[in-house]
Amino acid sequence: MGNPDFFPIKPADYGKFMILSLGTGTAKIEEKFDAAECSKWGLLGWLYNRGATPIIDSFSQASADLVDIHASVLFQALHCEKRYLRIQDDELKGETASVDVSTPENLNRLVDIGKALLKRQVCKVNAETGKNEPDQNRGTNEEELVNFARMLSEERKARLGKEGDVEL
Repeated sequence: MGNPDFFPIKPADYGKFMILSLGTGTAKIEEKFDAAECSKWGLLGWLYNRGATPIIDSFSQASADLVDIHASVLFQALHCEKRYLRIQDDELKGETASVDVSTPENLNRLVDIGKALLKRQVCKVNAETGKNEPDQNRGTNEEELVNFARMLSEERKARLGKEGDVEL
């Protein structure tokens, strides 16, 4: 529609994109069930089992994981992995893992978890296992956020400079 904030791009030119993905955190993955046990479940066993809802938990976790895996592997394959940053704590426990506990104590714990998360090493998805592992080629989440902000600021300055060069 002629908006100068958009630019022509080829469908697979991901090197021009930057993705900052901030997760809400997930519970520490506990291997509660094994394949032998699950193979014996009927419909009700999948809906509710030992206080858990296996089918709902599986779909919810799989959806989030697949989006992260797809984006991470895609940016790695295109050699522009530094333009994708996922910050997520996947080891929450107890009330901090619940989306419906908004007590002042829990919110303060979440703030502390967020601050500690900034100090942790950036992680990336291991394409073989699907698990997040520290990325030894990158800094902490905080350092990478600063790098993202710097890249965005430089891009904005470059765009504004181009606008100033154009005579109307």
